[in-house]
Amino acid sequence: MGRLIRSWAALLLIAGLSACTTIQLEPLPDGMTDQPPADWQDRSVRLSQFDHWQLSGKLAVRQPSDSGTAIINHWIQEGEAYDLALSSSFLGMGSTNLKGVPGFIELTLPNGDNYSSGDPDALMQAATGWQLPLESMTWWIRGLPAPGGDFRLLFNDRGELTLIRQAGWEIRYDRWHALEGNTPALPARITALKEDKRVRVVVSSWQDLTP
Repeated sequence: MGRLIRSWAALLLIAGLSACTTIQLEPLPDGMTDQPPADWQDRSVRLSQFDHWQLSGKLAVRQPSDSGTAIINHWIQEGEAYDLALSSSFLGMGSTNLKGVPGFIELTLPNGDNYSSGDPDALMQAATGWQLPLESMTWWIRGLPAPGGDFRLLFNDRGELTLIRQAGWEIRYDRWHALEGNTPALPARITALKEDKRVRVVVSSWQDLTP
């Protein structure tokens, strides 16, 4: 049943990929095209079905109010639910944990204080000073646009996704991890930019947790 639900979700996502690419970006940067490669639809389906996974790596945030780096001890995604554990001297000694689903987040700070909110991005900013589009990042980190909004995709001459523009953010991809099995290559480094804010994620490892 879980695989069937994911298959229907993938089909709905592909319908969105066909209907919502309306953001204008002209002229195109050198070496890039907005024409998807022949395997993009199949790749998108498989990436959308890859919704049980774990990664580790590093996170860097640069913005006018606060900047800093953190170790991603783990980011576990199980369908729509995420469990993100960060360690950073910027956030205080020890780990900061974020657990949530779309529309809800629970955040535990290194001192043990626990907060929850129906606005994940606002709580993250209030607790850490960082502006992170968490719910969109669960899609961008796989190399997919987030559902429910207009976007623009650009590809290089090798057919690799190089850029997503969505919700005022520009997400750039410049390195990829090749995985075994049916899962397409996954991002090894992404940089998300919006005005004077920059979020960079460097992924050291991916793990498939598909049940």
